[in-house]
Amino acid sequence: MLLAIDCGNTNTLFAVHDGSRWRAQWRTSTDSTRTADEYAVWLSQLLQLQDLGLGDLSGCVISSVVPQSLFNLRNLARRYIKAEPIVVGDASVNLGVTVNLPRPQEAGADRLVNALGCRVQYDGALLIVDSGTATTFDVVSAEGAFEGGVIAPGINLSMQALHQAAARLPRIAIEKPQRVLGKDTVGAMQSGVFWGYIDLIDGLVERLKAEYGGPMTVIATGGVTSLFDGATRTIDHYDADVTIRGLLEVWRLNAPKAAGA
Repeated sequence: MLLAIDCGNTNTLFAVHDGSRWRAQWRTSTDSTRTADEYAVWLSQLLQLQDLGLGDLSGCVISSVVPQSLFNLRNLARRYIKAEPIVVGDASVNLGVTVNLPRPQEAGADRLVNALGCRVQYDGALLIVDSGTATTFDVVSAEGAFEGGVIAPGINLSMQALHQAAARLPRIAIEKPQRVLGKDTVGAMQSGVFWGYIDLIDGLVERLKAEYGGPMTVIATGGVTSLFDGATRTIDHYDADVTIRGLLEVWRLNAPKAAGA
């Protein structure tokens, strides 16, 4: 079985694939100080809930934007799965995606994995909106090349900055307001954060589509994207499995003998 790990700045996703389907998925807060041994204890307990153990895992693929966490996750695979992990971003790893940038090394591992995860599911030119710590807008051409994109602050990051920078503004939860016009402080903040992000998404998608000059399918993914379902006018598909689908394809491209693991 394959253990796929996507380590972001805020959360880390662990998922187990048995060769035909995803058996389980778990999220934990990203902590760069967590050791391989601590990960192993945590993961073994969750595996037991699925009648699995660390010994059932035979391969590992990792995407990480946190260097110190990557060191510990490599050690998790080596010590407890007894396998050398396939790591997105390593020079020897084939992602199956052409990077059409002046400095290809600047393309984030998470963005390239998303590009691959969308390419195996959708045809034609793609625009991928990933809402996490940052909100990214990435363009993949009809030929499958990663063309670049836009990086904006994530909705949670913006809300946190608003609370920290203004002494009298409280910390609030993200909710869809019934009205744009707020009648109290919390309502005004929720409207600004939520509808501001809806217009940020729609505005940037429309600008990117106009600049691209051809039809594009817009796919939204990421931890808080579901909040925007039904509120935007530009997103064609909401797909929570883009990243893990991409990681599975990375594994299949680079470990063909273990493609069914």
